[in-house]
Amino acid sequence: MASFGTRLAAVFEEYGHLCVGIDPHTALLEQWGLKASAQGLREFGLRTVEAAAGRVGAVKPQVAFFEAFGPAGLGALAEVQQAAREAGLLVIADAKRGDIGSTMAAYAQAWLDPAAELAADALTVSPYLGFGSLRPAVEAAQQHGTGIFALVLTSNPEGAEVQLARDEAGRTVAGSVAEAAAEANGAALGAGAPLGDAGLVVGATTARLATEHGIDLTAGRPPILAPGYGAQGASAAQLKADFGPAWGQVVVNSSRGILRCGPDVEALRGAIDRARMELAG
Repeated sequence: MASFGTRLAAVFEEYGHLCVGIDPHTALLEQWGLKASAQGLREFGLRTVEAAAGRVGAVKPQVAFFEAFGPAGLGALAEVQQAAREAGLLVIADAKRGDIGSTMAAYAQAWLDPAAELAADALTVSPYLGFGSLRPAVEAAQQHGTGIFALVLTSNPEGAEVQLARDEAGRTVAGSVAEAAAEANGAALGAGAPLGDAGLVVGATTARLATEHGIDLTAGRPPILAPGYGAQGASAAQLKADFGPAWGQVVVNSSRGILRCGPDVEALRGAIDRARMELAG
């Protein structure tokens, strides 16, 4: 399998930067006329995949909403992710896993091994046990042609307490994570990949902080997952301005802004097309 960065670059070329979130929280399930059950989650996810296929290149299931329903919910997630991959969509599992040693290796096996029931093309991970703790996931991604997205500049107010803290040399924690990801991408870029496999999560409403705090988002060509477009307040113009030279690396996720147009598949497709056109403009 081609590397994740190579496959993502091909998605950008064909479909642009939009990624559709799959967030079946209770209010949306009710709006869609679905039960708050594993079956409701499955229907919600499959209908979103149907709308997204052929219009965007990636979807991002929010794992917590499926996990809340136990084994049956995770079974529904596995079905949704498999359907998405069969439809030609990249699947970014938003699970924010983070641990050390064999435990991190087990998370990597669960999400980044194509043979696993919960197989995804990429996984969001937390680097706040030290980026080195993510090595099993980095190595699994390199082995399987999958990717990771490490939390760097998140949109929640509390995030800055940790992410913008500085060491004795004046370097921010977020900056050190970005530098470590760049280093991890060295081999992929050296082999000619247009993007690395170790990516970053930078909120659409917090991207400006990278420039303000001297964090280079272009070093190592990391893919950048940017939640917060649309319903959470970030516009296409703001995204392009705030990410600047890193814009070509950005996966722009929209969840509520599209999902609130459901349950009709054609209405969802219309919302996807409008968002895609705005980002392309």
